Amino acid sequence: MTRSRTPYRTSAHWALAVALSLGFAVLARADVIVRDDRGATIKLPAPPQRVITLLPSLTETVCALGFCERLVGTDRYSNWPTSVPALPKLGGMDDAQVERIVALRPDVVLAARSTRAVERLESLGLTVVVLEPRNQTEARRMVATVATLMGRPEQGGVLWARIDQQVQRAVARVPAVLRGQKVYFEVDAAPYAAGSVSFIGELLAQLGLGNIVPPALGPFPKLNPEYVVKAQPDLIMAVERHLNDMPRRPGWATLKALQTRRTCAFDAARYDMLVRPGPRLGEAAELIADCLQALPPAERGTP
Repeated sequence: MTRSRTPYRTSAHWALAVALSLGFAVLARADVIVRDDRGATIKLPAPPQRVITLLPSLTETVCALGFCERLVGTDRYSNWPTSVPALPKLGGMDDAQVERIVALRPDVVLAARSTRAVERLESLGLTVVVLEPRNQTEARRMVATVATLMGRPEQGGVLWARIDQQVQRAVARVPAVLRGQKVYFEVDAAPYAAGSVSFIGELLAQLGLGNIVPPALGPFPKLNPEYVVKAQPDLIMAVERHLNDMPRRPGWATLKALQTRRTCAFDAARYDMLVRPGPRLGEAAELIADCLQALPPAERGTP
């Protein structure tokens, strides 16, 4: 009589299944270690499942990497993608709502360096990762850090490669006659400008454009309005409502870029994309290229 080998095979399969399950459990619980913009090393026992972001670029990065479902709250200004506005809004850099944040029991809080509540949140036992990119190198590091934090470090490289491809497509579409033109890019009506060493300035340089703000003035300097008038930028870029007001500013009606409509006016939603150093930088480059291509030939300086 031949003994059935089924019980042996079943036991072997069961043992293999248990081993694999334990292996996956160990992987799922593997420590996650990242270094933030303070130079602090943050260690978590596993990728966070409940995440709060207190900066729009951080919110967008989490979502672009494919982890939007892990968000349980954001700052008041985060509004992309479309699922984000429905999440609890927890204040901003100056007035983060600490009690509400604690009540949401996050595994990690992603915050800017300038968020005043960072120390308070840490004193209450929360894990805080501080990331606030000012240039593209820092933005790329932010993407890589968030991807690692979420347990999928390879996704950071994939996302940034996509951004690079979008930027290169935009570069190819910029009219050659506009290359080297000096830009005044307004980030606030005070006026604050995007300098050449900011992520916006770097993006403009990639597109072959110049900047009226030299590196020495920093990434986002507040300018004397007369500085802009004397600089006579070839192109002006700003949110639409501020651009419409510029001719009424003292002396600004003399700006040739305004007189000849060598301007790029962006509505609020598109402007948000331009001023956030995150995963939509490639789309921002294409948006600028769209504007430059739309300028009538006479306004580009062609005969």
